[in-house]
Amino acid sequence: MVMSSCYFLLLGFSSFGHIQLILFTVFLCLYLIILSGNITIVTVIHLDHSLHIPIYFFLGILSISETCYTFVILPKMLINLLSLLRTISFTNCATQMFFFLGFAVTNCMLLGVMSYDRYAAICQPLHYPVLMRWQICGQLAATCSVIGFLFSLIGSLLVFELPFCGPNKINHYFCDIPPVIRLACTDTYINELVIFIGGVLALMVPLTFICVSYCFIVHTILRIPSVQGKQKAFSTCASHLTVVIVHYGCASFVYLLVTVTYTVVTPLLNPMVYSLRNKDVQTATRKMTGRGGFYPKSL
Repeated sequence: MVMSSCYFLLLGFSSFGHIQLILFTVFLCLYLIILSGNITIVTVIHLDHSLHIPIYFFLGILSISETCYTFVILPKMLINLLSLLRTISFTNCATQMFFFLGFAVTNCMLLGVMSYDRYAAICQPLHYPVLMRWQICGQLAATCSVIGFLFSLIGSLLVFELPFCGPNKINHYFCDIPPVIRLACTDTYINELVIFIGGVLALMVPLTFICVSYCFIVHTILRIPSVQGKQKAFSTCASHLTVVIVHYGCASFVYLLVTVTYTVVTPLLNPMVYSLRNKDVQTATRKMTGRGGFYPKSL
């Protein structure tokens, strides 16, 4: 059985030896863009009081979660691209899996909560201040995190309770569940079945909630008499819908492409989508980045 003092070898991009320096440069640039984009969004939301509303609160939490998610995976991947010996200890591998699963499931839950916010704003506008008061927003964000890390704890335990006594080469660039569980030297059917069911629940429950919410949203918008009113209502959902499509679209690709896309492209696109498509964020960003700075509003 593998003990905490033993190591796994991350094969990752080892077969691309002649272009690893290029890959390092590309992924480093993408990582810096991800960090700067998410940090900008969090900073703008924090500094501009006009963005102190529930949807931007959840967007800020999502940006923080995605920043942490990429921090769990990308720095180690970048180091390995420049290293000859790409090792990770048993303990660090389990820790990496726990945190990346926790933040990944948390992100799914947050997208579901954001769809509820849009439902409350468009379908229940008179009750919105009560339905989405700050106490409830805080409780919803905390619940997303608790559920996410409960899933990750169960998943990680199901993997690392197994005996590992054979090959130690992980055919991936980080400690994801499928390549790690293949190294176990025992029957893993039950563990994989439970993990699969948990993964389906973590993905499909928020997605189902999002779809149901948007069915009500679309129904309500179509009843708005003016075209301008319809466009304004749809525009408030466009950024969230784009992120949802990117997020869940990744889950339908080939597995390796999924993990590369989700750990790099999705966190890269989210701040870009919200910055480019959302007028409130654009205005707040311009105010923060040198066009007069933040000034107190006149009374």
